[in-house]
Amino acid sequence: MRTLASRAAAVWALLYGGLGAAWALGLPGYPWGASDPDPDGALSVLSATTPRFGWWIAAFALLTLVTALTHRASLFVAWPIAVVLVLVIPDSRLMMGVAYTPLLLVAPVFGWGLGGATFADAWPWPVLNQLLCVLGGLLLAASALGGGRSQVFTPTLGRRAAYVAAVVPLVYCLTRWAWALGIPLGVSQEFLAEGEGGLWLFGAYLATFGALGGVLTLGLTQRWGEIFPRWIPGLRGRRVPPLLAVIPAGFVAIIITVAGLTYIRWTIAGRFALDEWGAWLPECFWPIWGAALATATVSYYLRRVRS
Repeated sequence: MRTLASRAAAVWALLYGGLGAAWALGLPGYPWGASDPDPDGALSVLSATTPRFGWWIAAFALLTLVTALTHRASLFVAWPIAVVLVLVIPDSRLMMGVAYTPLLLVAPVFGWGLGGATFADAWPWPVLNQLLCVLGGLLLAASALGGGRSQVFTPTLGRRAAYVAAVVPLVYCLTRWAWALGIPLGVSQEFLAEGEGGLWLFGAYLATFGALGGVLTLGLTQRWGEIFPRWIPGLRGRRVPPLLAVIPAGFVAIIITVAGLTYIRWTIAGRFALDEWGAWLPECFWPIWGAALATATVSYYLRRVRS
């Protein structure tokens, strides 16, 4: 397992490092800076860079390559690199792309226009590039794990983490549901009026997904998270494949943590007003949500593979 993950991480580093060098040499498609469609350049931590930064990307990829192939170094270097690739480089657009995808899939069925939005709008190249960075970070993290199973992730810790992950998003959910109902919870009446064209309905949609995700998180500690319930035709009574829960839960943990870190950066930069706390404060707690969900997910996985 470790050998396969290490090789995959090494291949990723080799290819991405080559891409960084190619950008520095003039290849179009550099995903940050002037070519990024982000209107104000405030989302990405690399928004101020130019294609010449590709040389630094190549150097970073070379370090990743060496780390993936050198097992002794991975314990000290792999995790910081993985954190940078998974949590620092991506931004909140990763979560927005995931949120828009179900709407874009069903919109033609119901005749919804969605303001002319397309998959290209939800997943422009700079956001797809973020997925590539996350992939590289996860491969390197898998390489560093090396098949070891930490005793830290106990069932008790998993249960507590699941409860935290189910409760934290409710503050965000309450504000967005309130706005959809015309209640200015945490914002001014003027702010609320800015979204009367349907924006708050989309916010309520996101909030509902967050609440449902909280309920599903509890499944990581319940029997119905291991055995399909009776009301599911064709699957009732069968064991739930661990990865069926682990992969989506792990990915959601990443994207909500990344989005929360983006809001924290904006808060530190003074982009928000205190009297409009409903528009930003709930999101600042998302890294706690993501960490709790990740903890519950790892605990679930270890419990399942040990049983």
